[in-house]
Amino acid sequence: MELPEGAVSYGRRVAQLAEEHPDHVALVFAAADGHDETFTSRELETRAVAAARVLAAAGVDERSRVAIALPNSPEHVIAALGAWKLGACVVPVRADLPPWERERVLDVAAPRVVVADELGERPVVHREEIADAPPDAAGTDLPDRVPQPAMAVTSGGATGSPKLIVTPAPGAAVPGAAFATSASAFPGGAGHVNLVPGPLYHTNGFAICHSGLFEDQRVVLMESFDAARVVELVERWRVTLMTMAPTMLLRVARLPGIDDRDLSSIQGIMQGAASCPQWLLRRWIALVGAERVFVAYGSTERVGLTMVRGDEWLVHPGTVGRGVATEIRILDRDGRDLERGEVGEIFLRSEASRVAPTYEYVGADPAPRTADGFTSIGDLGWLDADGYLFIADRRVDMIVTGGANVFPAEVEAAVSELDGIGDVAVIGVPDDEWGRRVVALVEAVAGRAAPSVDDLDAHCRARLAPYKVPREFVIVERLPRTPAGKLNRAALTEEFARR
Repeated sequence: MELPEGAVSYGRRVAQLAEEHPDHVALVFAAADGHDETFTSRELETRAVAAARVLAAAGVDERSRVAIALPNSPEHVIAALGAWKLGACVVPVRADLPPWERERVLDVAAPRVVVADELGERPVVHREEIADAPPDAAGTDLPDRVPQPAMAVTSGGATGSPKLIVTPAPGAAVPGAAFATSASAFPGGAGHVNLVPGPLYHTNGFAICHSGLFEDQRVVLMESFDAARVVELVERWRVTLMTMAPTMLLRVARLPGIDDRDLSSIQGIMQGAASCPQWLLRRWIALVGAERVFVAYGSTERVGLTMVRGDEWLVHPGTVGRGVATEIRILDRDGRDLERGEVGEIFLRSEASRVAPTYEYVGADPAPRTADGFTSIGDLGWLDADGYLFIADRRVDMIVTGGANVFPAEVEAAVSELDGIGDVAVIGVPDDEWGRRVVALVEAVAGRAAPSVDDLDAHCRARLAPYKVPREFVIVERLPRTPAGKLNRAALTEEFARR
């Protein structure tokens, strides 16, 4: 296969970094109990070679998929590096799925082996085998293989039926590549300290962790997200880059005394994974500066990307930016282009997707695509007069109440602004009169009493049109978000309707 100029396989890149600066601390594992475990470039190389030998003994080769069903851990990272040295495709899988759901996911992924703590009847390499494999510096007898594909991510999508999203691109890195395409681009490249607070089973956590390692960054991987620990790690390791979902940003921003903490090392903080309330982005702009806050919109399918920096966002508040090597169309249900300002389905076409497919689904039909190659992942939005994209919500999440359309993200943004709110989810519950009635499930900031229903109602009426104001507010102890900040709104709606 033909690689970009200067590119080397993932396996070779790990060895290359070990040769260049063997004693550089490349990975910091920030355990939930407060201690940090460090790994040098040499240690990652020798342990990756050892993991490759364990996986090869279990039958893994360049035609294999290797599922990694572990929580965030050094073994998760090392198993992936070992699999790539063999030319295999790595499939991160959420470790705490109930057995019935895990089996559905693995049926679709069809891995040669699963790296896990425990696993029924399937071929498994246990975490201890990766952790206890004697570090092996003699990896020269391993052929240099370029995995293609290198990565596939499992997803339930909007339907809940598992599918595999395969990225066809080869597993190769370009050392010393220029990352900043403009002054307003998100910082990248060697020398950064990149905090990964999200789970490795999610595309953001997995891709950022490994691309950071290949870019010769120091990656600080959290075992699990904890807002106070984030700030501690930023100060201790002088973190320069991090990507967080809105719920993570909210919990850090509402920490007591956050204004007095030292966040000065941060050069870029990216908000992704879901819509973010405007007030919350303004809060982060106040904390670290507009030129260090970024918003991006994309997908695991990599059909397109938009981005905006904080100072530009302030001129177009609420936007997720303009296309980065990406064209944008907003279409109605009949596939017709809509005027600027009109809400419709977002279709993207990246330069890369014009050359070759950027994803493949296993277990699902392809995403909707126009004849000229624009693809939708199901989100609704609009373009302003200057071509900036704004997200309304997922089409499947839109609530039709009394014939009017309500976007949960807009209502959630309004509710979340009230002091004392730790999290909120808005759902549409079946209703004989309205078709669906808008219900807000509200979680209080930890250690504080939740606002009263009257305060919530008054707050929303001051910010939303009357038909958008929730007809019911329900205080919950904890919303069931995944570690990636995702929420299964359909399951929440079904559960609430059964009460």
